[in-house]
Amino acid sequence: MSDLPRRRRSGLSGHRDFRSLWIADTVSQFGVQVSVLAMPLVAVLYLHAGPPAVGVLVAMEFLGSLLIGLPAGVWCDRRRRRPIMVCADLVRAGLLASVPLAAWCDALTIWQLYAVALAQGFATVFFDVAYQSYLPTLIQPGDLVEGNTKLQASASVAQMAGPSVAGVLVQVLTAPLAITANAVSFGLSGLFIANIRQTEPAPSRPEKPRLLRDVREGLGLVLRDPILRALAGATAVVNLFMSVFAAVITTFLAHDLRLSAGLIGVLMTAGSAGGLAGALAAPGLIRRVGLARGVWLPPLVGLPLGLLVPLTHGGIGLIAFVVGWFGCSFAIVAYNIAQVSLRQTLCPAGALGRMNATMRFLTWGVMPLGALLGGALGAGVGARTTLGAAQLGELLVPLVLIASPLRRIRELPAGEPEPTPSRDREPSAVDGVRQPVAQGGHPSGSG
Repeated sequence: MSDLPRRRRSGLSGHRDFRSLWIADTVSQFGVQVSVLAMPLVAVLYLHAGPPAVGVLVAMEFLGSLLIGLPAGVWCDRRRRRPIMVCADLVRAGLLASVPLAAWCDALTIWQLYAVALAQGFATVFFDVAYQSYLPTLIQPGDLVEGNTKLQASASVAQMAGPSVAGVLVQVLTAPLAITANAVSFGLSGLFIANIRQTEPAPSRPEKPRLLRDVREGLGLVLRDPILRALAGATAVVNLFMSVFAAVITTFLAHDLRLSAGLIGVLMTAGSAGGLAGALAAPGLIRRVGLARGVWLPPLVGLPLGLLVPLTHGGIGLIAFVVGWFGCSFAIVAYNIAQVSLRQTLCPAGALGRMNATMRFLTWGVMPLGALLGGALGAGVGARTTLGAAQLGELLVPLVLIASPLRRIRELPAGEPEPTPSRDREPSAVDGVRQPVAQGGHPSGSG
């Protein structure tokens, strides 16, 4: 208790275990940004893949949410989450390390990239579901917005600096070797998470676990509640059209505009500054307008700027990309802070794993479809037209949110959804307790 006054002055920065989690997330976010640029460039420049192949590569990374998303939530609710996160980090590090190794042996193929992306996606599902459900055991509910802001700010800084670093690494080391940075980052992340000292409470386990019953409970928790249902719908729209965007943006910048890897990194860095601005602005916006309105206002204001991206041309015309990506990044990061805080404040702590997995299944499950659609459209009508269609689709997000009860409320509703009662489920001391959790995120994926 002696460090409590210091922690009150410094906020979560004085919380040793949160710092370990925060550093782990920051390090891995920087590594991820290298792969976000390097993996498609490996396919495009090293393996000479076209838009359909890049679309499949992006789809593979998110296919895990469809295949194992719901069972992963049940599994994470029955086990301590920190060991799951450490194992997932180490698995991802090993998978990514195989790419530069294969390139060094002159044995790298597009099929290996597909396999690495798919397996990495599986590990990421377990990590993210455990991560979203772990934070309430680490910090107090009143630290929700601060925790969300710190994690999102780190992700946004990584999105700003990461592409520039990635561009330099790709040019100096080649794209396959640049992926080594992400492998190292996942290894370091696992070490920092393993360094957390606070004992995680043992999860409650039913006497007779039934996977299908627990999956149905998670689905019902989200689909029966109008607010959670609206958040799932809006976030699914974000991720669907951002996946279309991701499938063709590298081809658009590298082939259509003939930009170098270094310049692509600089453009992504400049545009991604909007994410940091959104993370810094979100707490003040939430205090001023309330948490519910803080969910739908950023997409309403920021996403229309994304229409500038497909208007990008060389030279001075590159400003259109920076402004458009800045607006999208601002909107999505601010939206993420508010919507994650809101939805997980509503959920009983004992059902966080199932709720998070259900949200991930519903919102990330559309991403393979979006990536494949983006690849097909890119091959058929061109990358520029596909980007325009993706940005028009993003404008549905504020419409979905405004049509929900969120438009009529300022703060949290008095009630909260409860999981479906189960005769086989043992009572838990944490069931029904409203404990929020924070999640890091990035403009290429919400939820």
